Amino acid sequence: MNFNIAIDGPAGAGKSTVAKIVADTLNMTYIDTGAMYRAITLLSIRHNKSDINDIVELIKQIEIKIEGKRVYIDNEDVSDDIRSIEVTNEVSRIAKIPEIRHVMIQLQREMAKNKGVVMDGRDIGTIVLPDAKYKFFLTADVRERAIRRYREMIRKGHDVTLEQVEKDIEYRDFQDKNRDYSPLKAAEDAVIIDTTNKTIQQVVEEIIDVIKRGEGIVL
Repeated sequence: MNFNIAIDGPAGAGKSTVAKIVADTLNMTYIDTGAMYRAITLLSIRHNKSDINDIVELIKQIEIKIEGKRVYIDNEDVSDDIRSIEVTNEVSRIAKIPEIRHVMIQLQREMAKNKGVVMDGRDIGTIVLPDAKYKFFLTADVRERAIRRYREMIRKGHDVTLEQVEKDIEYRDFQDKNRDYSPLKAAEDAVIIDTTNKTIQQVVEEIIDVIKRGEGIVL
């Protein structure tokens, strides 16, 4: 497919899972920008770096790769490490720093320059790929998003409570929506999908139907 798809939304709305399936269905490349910010957050924690310039230098010195569902920093698979509570609690702070976002946005645009990518995040349709042919914004109520994230974390062996996860999501929402640079919001031309009472497959089908109509294709 010679076009890009942007899928945005808050934590727990289902965008990463949906984006992966959409990419597989359309034989496109999936790029999880949230995982990229988590990788940088993990890096800053490991190196005990909090200064903006130091973190930017770290980014320039390493290579982040996304292959399927796996995330690598200099060939080290960090896919599980970036989902830790420690990283989750810090990623909003790191991701809202303009200097870091500027570097990451350039990297993300480079990944998408040849088209054929499904990219998900919080500012893809508004900032990273404003010229994406198809834009979607997934949302869901806070409680539903918390339940989804809680179940995911429990499956992975994390010791958390639903109340803790819900508070974390509310805090993340506030941080993402109110940061000065590149805040979380739907692009004006995005299709907004409330996933609260929908299955993953229903959301995927809704997105695919929009693309089929736009491209005049049958899948």
